[in-house]
Amino acid sequence: MPQISSVPALGRPLKRSFFARSVHEVAPDLIGATLLVDGVGGVIVEVEAYHHSEPAAHSYNGPTPRTAVMFGPPGFAYVYKSYGIHWCVNLVCEKAGSASAVLIRALEPTHGIAAMRRRRSLHDEIALCSGPGKLCEALAITDKHNALPLDQPPIALHTRRGRPEIVSGVRIGITKAAELPWRYGLKGSRFLSKPFRSN
Repeated sequence: MPQISSVPALGRPLKRSFFARSVHEVAPDLIGATLLVDGVGGVIVEVEAYHHSEPAAHSYNGPTPRTAVMFGPPGFAYVYKSYGIHWCVNLVCEKAGSASAVLIRALEPTHGIAAMRRRRSLHDEIALCSGPGKLCEALAITDKHNALPLDQPPIALHTRRGRPEIVSGVRIGITKAAELPWRYGLKGSRFLSKPFRSN
């Protein structure tokens, strides 16, 4: 009979205050944390930081109805549709008005894998959440999650266990401020959307 892998233990819940810091501190600190939506999700293995001062950030040109949550207090979800196709989830950081956020790019699936496979019509665990659109489909994240608090159901975040080795590099799929090394990942992870050069 095939072995059933055990679900890893969770760290303590992350509070909204965790996000009330520089986006450049929060982003690498999220590597190894666990993101769950209605109990489905996994370990964060790849993120990107976006700061209002650089043109790749959606908040760069000021608030709009879509980006309003980015200009509010930290610790809330900013969900948008990329190219009109895929939902992407970001975690708002820094003080109100800063409009900075961390894009979640990839997860290692750990909780609710059967549900993820159904939602994505895919069996391969490595590919279930290996990209921002993929993980939102796997976790059933849509615009209904926009502006929801990150420390209340249906969203839960838990601290990482141990001290992961983190690598960094340039962000993916952007043309503006493309030289900034604001992408962070878990070194050697098989679940990244794209390998880091140092991996």
